[in-house]
Amino acid sequence: MFIRSTTLALACLLATGCSSVTPNYDARFGDAVRDAKKKMTLNPNAGKNGDPVTGMDGRASREAMVQYQESYKTPPPVVNVINIGGGIGSQSGGSGK
Repeated sequence: MFIRSTTLALACLLATGCSSVTPNYDARFGDAVRDAKKKMTLNPNAGKNGDPVTGMDGRASREAMVQYQESYKTPPPVVNVINIGGGIGSQSGGSGK
């Protein structure tokens, strides 16, 4: 009797591992991302507008892009902002020289 009930319990446990519990979640998967993307888009029909963009001229735009790309080739030096237990620009040793 014990072996039969143990086998039945084990079979039920294995059967629950095969069942799907997320049909409602899967039906709406990605809705939050699509909704957030829609809310972040200022003008969804911007690609249909054939007018040139006003603002920066071509040379200034090109230089901005070149500087942007160059910043990844040679990044600016890292600046240590956190200064714990020391003076700025001086040595902290406690000696009064």
